[in-house]
Amino acid sequence: MQAKALKPEEYFIEDEPYYEPVGDEIEVFEAAYRNGLPVLLKGPTGCGKTRFMEHMAWRLKRPLITVSCHDDLTASDLVGRYLVTGGETVWVDGPLARAVRSGGICYLDEVVEARKDTTVVIHPLADDRRVLPIEKRGELLAASPEFCLAISYNPGYQSVLKDLKQSTRQRFVALEFDYPEVELEQRIVRSETGVEAAVAEKLVKFAHMTRNLKGSGLDEGASTRLLVHAAKLIAGGIAPVTACRTAVAQALTDDPEMLAAVNELSASLF
Repeated sequence: MQAKALKPEEYFIEDEPYYEPVGDEIEVFEAAYRNGLPVLLKGPTGCGKTRFMEHMAWRLKRPLITVSCHDDLTASDLVGRYLVTGGETVWVDGPLARAVRSGGICYLDEVVEARKDTTVVIHPLADDRRVLPIEKRGELLAASPEFCLAISYNPGYQSVLKDLKQSTRQRFVALEFDYPEVELEQRIVRSETGVEAAVAEKLVKFAHMTRNLKGSGLDEGASTRLLVHAAKLIAGGIAPVTACRTAVAQALTDDPEMLAAVNELSASLF
């Protein structure tokens, strides 16, 4: 039985991803990495958690393997499984095992969306053991000093069924993310899209209006990511009101009354 070869160079990030720090998150992550500590990123969707991970992988010059967790994600999906290829039985590492073997960074995005057995798998990697049990192969895979485990979740979507257990949380160094301050968010929108300062200012103001509606008809307000989408449409020649409707309002809700309310907000600015 053979094992599929790993090509860690596929996961290296060559060019610096644009990222504007909002606090001391870069320094804390680097300190955690040097000490072999796993990191938990928590914050609303679209606030920059994934971009931060890309930036840190580039800074640390380590391969980054990102897993977008979902309801059907199992422990085998992360660790690996046997497959029959060309008449041979081949073991194929999952993304977590690939990261452990290559000394890379494994980022489990929205980890609470995965099935509960996945958290059991990461526990031995997230404490001082730093090992990955591969039961199907009878292997105990030890992580190299370069390996880093990072997970993320959105506390705003927590429920009794999709909460992060204390037994998991207390293994991690936690970094809390939120939407940037007004001036910083305007700079991010300008840098990402090239729109004029006046347009970025209005988009950020629009976002804050929608964020004030959280819990009053909207589950979430407009994220920085959605503002960048709208700004790119505007830079491409789309009218601002249309860009806000298609890139922001329609992404936030399907409720006709809330759609009308959000569209009125953008129309009042543009």
